[in-house]
Amino acid sequence: MSAEGSAVSVYLVPDELDGERLDHAAAVLSQLTRSYLQKLLDAGQILLNEKSSKASARVKEGDRITVTVPEPEQPDLIPENIPLDILYEDEDVLVINKPKNMVVHPAPGHMSGTLVNAVMYHCGDQLSGIGGVMRPGIVHRIDRNTTGSLIICKNDLAHQSIAAQLKDHSITRKYRAICYGILKEDDLVIDRPIGRDRDRKRMTVTEGGKRAVTHVHVLQRGNDLTEVECVLETGRTHQIRVHLSSIGHPVLGDEAYAGGRKIPSRMREIPIEGQCLHAMILGFVHPRTGEYVETAAPLPEYYQRIQKVL
Repeated sequence: MSAEGSAVSVYLVPDELDGERLDHAAAVLSQLTRSYLQKLLDAGQILLNEKSSKASARVKEGDRITVTVPEPEQPDLIPENIPLDILYEDEDVLVINKPKNMVVHPAPGHMSGTLVNAVMYHCGDQLSGIGGVMRPGIVHRIDRNTTGSLIICKNDLAHQSIAAQLKDHSITRKYRAICYGILKEDDLVIDRPIGRDRDRKRMTVTEGGKRAVTHVHVLQRGNDLTEVECVLETGRTHQIRVHLSSIGHPVLGDEAYAGGRKIPSRMREIPIEGQCLHAMILGFVHPRTGEYVETAAPLPEYYQRIQKVL
């Protein structure tokens, strides 16, 4: 029996999922994340033919999978009136241009001043709950010192749709970056797996990592720096930063992956504050209308100053 306010969905297993594990079939049919589904399984919120089952249970064509998504808990977070640079907004999604030095969601040491605090104030209770109590509306993120486009989901329909597009790599994500050194090739594809480094705060190119692909196009070259456009085919943690560092051209100002390289003296007066990386273009299929939506986040002022002296 589901609690009042919970959302209950019933799915019939199609022929193509016959013989699959329950958790895999439920993920395909509901478009919820595997990690969130595991929590629902542990809580007895996923039933196979009206009975609790293990994630490894095999399903058959015609089986009934019942998924109960509890009403989102109210996060113990304070909405804060922090100005947002809004690129696009409707009843389902919100795309914002995130500034430097803003953490996307609360975490130990960052319980206020985050993007979540800001969107809670802006959107009120109109945020998806799938991401959990600490990440309402959040379906993906960018690093604290990376600027640019980020999509917020106002309801679970939008969250499931955008999460599915992220999973199948159909979302357009184009970044601008300034990197150390002179890239010789005008265009290159970096196809190197990425996994967790021994330093748990860092990622690294490693044979046992997940496949990661970045398409790099040179925009302009300076004396000792190159401006590039990076198009993500996959979306691993720190992907662009790790990939550019792995080919010997780390992002300018990257404190984690630049190996202690110094910022050129002609740029010492520019407030770079971390990696020079900007999520410029974000394109997605709208979860309700099915139309393609694309936004462009203008380059931040510090980045434009670097371009002038590149």
